[in-house]
Parts: sequence; structure tokens; C-alpha cells
Amino acid sequence: MTEPAPVYASGVDHERLTAQLRFILEVDKLKRILRRNLLVDGSRRENDAEHSWHLALTARVFAEYAPQGTDIEHVVELLLVHDIVEIDAGDTFVYDTRMSASQAERERVAADRIFALLPKDQATYARGLWEEFEARLTPEARFAKAIDRLAPMLANWHTDGGTWVQYGVTKDQVLEKVRIIAEGSEALGSYATALIEDADRRGYFSRK
Repeated sequence: MTEPAPVYASGVDHERLTAQLRFILEVDKLKRILRRNLLVDGSRRENDAEHSWHLALTARVFAEYAPQGTDIEHVVELLLVHDIVEIDAGDTFVYDTRMSASQAERERVAADRIFALLPKDQATYARGLWEEFEARLTPEARFAKAIDRLAPMLANWHTDGGTWVQYGVTKDQVLEKVRIIAEGSEALGSYATALIEDADRRGYFSRK
């Protein structure tokens, strides 16, 4: 489909607005990237756009569990862009070791293309947010990653094991992800540990 004819107000930088519109239309594709986990009600799989929105809201609600001094608005920014690269790279299931081996390169190539659609200043800023999230070197990035890891655990617990059962995931595999949660938030790490112990009692993990 061809792009609609541009209609601009006077005084607007036409080239800049056109670039921004192209980016906004491109990231609409995030709505069609399906993740492995189900919605909490078990009715269907979650898409990436829903996931990003839900995490951003969760960050605001869970702000009191972030390390002191954490900039929650910045956490929200990180979460809103963290999965945009999956438009090209696809969603990589966290327990898929084969696909995980190529994940970093696939996502880097995707970042090169997608963020470059923005005007240069916004492209640099958005790409920097994505790289900060991936590196987990700041309190904000670690807290954002903690929420990103906790969300599918909650979904799996509420869907009788969800992807843990479907893909034969072990308790030890999940506990590795709990460590990442604890790095971002001691309180959320403790909660995740208790959740996993309860899931184990319910028989949601593979015994292989």
C-alpha cells in the first residue's frame, strides 16, 4: 500500500515529521509479533506490543521495589523500546538455546534498520535506550530487565505452567532467570523465588 499524501501545517519540518511517521507506522508491526507465553486468562498468545505496554505500566506500579534513586520514567522508556527489534528479529524464546545463539546478531541488524528510520537525534537516543537495556549496566536497565523476566513467570503460573509445561522447562532453568530479577530488585527476586517454589510443588517443571 502506498503512503498517504502528506498534509503538513505551516512551520513544520516536513522531512523530520515524515521520518517520524515512517517510524511510528513501522513499529505498528510489533502488534503482530507473537510471544510464546499465553495471556493470564489462557485465551491466546501475547503479542510484543501488549507485552511492552504491560511492562511499562508494571514499572510504574512496582516503582517502590526499585533500588533507591532509580529513575522510573527512564525505566518506562527502556521498556517501551526494548522489543522493537523483534519486528525483524522475531521473538526468541528464552529457553531456546539454538535460537539464542544468533539472537544478539539478529537483533543488532534489526536495530540498525529500525531505529535509523527516525530523525538522527531521535534515532541515536532510541538506539541508546535499547543498548542500555541489553547491557544491564544501570539500575534502570536492571530493574527493567527484572520486570521483563518476571512477567512471563506470572503468566506461566496463572496458566498451570504455561510454556514451562509445554516445552519441558526445568526448575533450574527458571531459577537462572530469577537471578536476573534479583539483580534488579531484591523484593521482586524474593517474590519470584517463592513463586518458582510453589510452581515446583504444583508439578509445573520437567524432572529431566
